[in-house]
Amino acid sequence: MSNTEHVTGGGPRGYCQRLVAHPVTHRAILALILINAVTLGLETSATVMAAQGELIRLLDRLILGVFVVEIAVRIYAYRLAFFRDPWSLFDFAVVSIALVPATGQFSVLRALRVLRVLRILTIVPSMRRVVGALLASIPGLASIALVLLLIYYVFAVIATNLFGAAFPEWFGTLGASLYTLFQIMTLESWSMGIARPVMETYPYAWAFFVPFILVATFTMLNLFIAIIVNAMQSFTESETQTTVNAVDDARDHIEADMHAEMRALRAELGALRAELAAQSSRGSTGSSS
Repeated sequence: MSNTEHVTGGGPRGYCQRLVAHPVTHRAILALILINAVTLGLETSATVMAAQGELIRLLDRLILGVFVVEIAVRIYAYRLAFFRDPWSLFDFAVVSIALVPATGQFSVLRALRVLRVLRILTIVPSMRRVVGALLASIPGLASIALVLLLIYYVFAVIATNLFGAAFPEWFGTLGASLYTLFQIMTLESWSMGIARPVMETYPYAWAFFVPFILVATFTMLNLFIAIIVNAMQSFTESETQTTVNAVDDARDHIEADMHAEMRALRAELGALRAELAAQSSRGSTGSSS
C-alpha cells in the first residue's frame, strides 16, 4: 500500500508487516473501499435511505471499523516509519476525519467522509504513480500558472480600457474582465455570447479575442499538458531506475555471498588436502620403518 512495506524479521511485528503487505489484504481493503463508495453514494438518496438506511449506516460503520483496525495494525507494524510515509499519512488522515463526531460545528465533516474513497489511490500502484507524477509537476505548473496569470492581467486591463464603457457587465471592472476572459479561455459561448456582440460595437475586436484565445487556450494549456506528461515520464523512469538499482544490489549481495561461500569451500578443500597429504606422509613413514 505504501513504501513502508518492507518486511523485517519474525515476531508479532514481522507477522503484522507480512499481513498488511499481503496481496490478499490489499485486495480485501480495495473491495471494502469500493463497497464504501457505493454506500456513501446511496446515502445521498432519500428513497434508498428511507428503505434501507439502518443497514447502509451499519455497513458504513463496520467498514470504518475495519479501516481503523488496519491503520492501527500498520502503525504497530511500522511504528515511526508509518508516519514518515506520505501515503500512510494520507490514509491516516482520511480515516481520522471519519472518526470526528459530525455534529454541531463539525457537521461539515460528514460530507468529507467520501474522502475515504480516495484511499484507492494508495492501493492501486498505477494511480499512485499518476498522483506522484502530478505532485512532481507542481513546480513546473506553478511557473506556467504565473505566466498565464500575467497574460490574464495584461489582457484584462486592455479589455477593461477598450470595452468597459460599452459592456460594463463583461468588462466594466478588472475583476469582471478577468472572469469574462476565463469564460473565453474555456471556449464556452465565447463567440456568439461575447465576441460577436462586442464586434457589433467594435468591429476590430476580433484582433483582441483571437490572439488571447491562441495564447491562453492553445499555447498555455498545451504547456500544462506537456509539463504533466514530462513529469509522469520522469517519475516512471525514476521508479524504473529504483527497481533496477534494487535488483542490482540484490544481485551484488547474492554474488558476494556466493564468492564468500566458494572461498570458504576452497579453504576447506585446501585444509582437507593438507590433512590427507599429512596422513599419507605418516603412513608412508610408518611402512618404511
